Amino acid sequence: MLKLTLISHHLCPYVQRAAIALGEKGVRFERVVIDLDNKPEWFSKISPLGKVPLLLIEDDGEQTALFESAVICEYLDETQPGPRLHPGDALLRARHRGWMEFGSSILSDLWTYETTSDARQLEDKRKVIAGKFKTIEAELSAGPFFAGDNFSLVDAVFAPIFRYFDVFDTLGESNIFNGLPKVQAWRSELAKRPSVRAAAAPDYPERLMAFLEKHQSALLRQTAA
Repeated sequence: MLKLTLISHHLCPYVQRAAIALGEKGVRFERVVIDLDNKPEWFSKISPLGKVPLLLIEDDGEQTALFESAVICEYLDETQPGPRLHPGDALLRARHRGWMEFGSSILSDLWTYETTSDARQLEDKRKVIAGKFKTIEAELSAGPFFAGDNFSLVDAVFAPIFRYFDVFDTLGESNIFNGLPKVQAWRSELAKRPSVRAAAAPDYPERLMAFLEKHQSALLRQTAA
């Protein structure tokens, strides 16, 4: 019998992608959360990059570890029953992969946005992120999801991005989504999705706030100001 275990970290958006894909497929899985600042020895032995997520696949007594969230998501889409999360058309599928990478570029920007202690750098990154969402606004269909009626892996990529802003918005208005009605509607729709809601623990906001405090984030000082 196939057993799937998702090796996770509480705040990792890439883990959330894989959890969302598993949820959309209706696949049962076990979740093991590790401390990336104190990695278990067993994890270091099977994770080539020392990162999460890892998907452990146990079948007929043999275990295989998959790493990298996009690889994990596509494996699940190709092997597990349930709705397909990638388009059937090769060209459209390739375009979706491109937009998944675009989402990863926003996550890279968000790392600086949330960890910088410099107010000017915070504003510079805010403008970069806002510009990227303007690009997405022009690409979005009428919704409710990225490509219309069907939930896709692109949606799984962007849902954890929007989750950041659910917390950031409590600290002050970033104006990143102003004038972007399709992005705002998409964000709202994804927030209601059961797979998205289950992808992070209920204490995610508190953990993210603690992360901001640890890094003396300019976001917190901006709130105080």
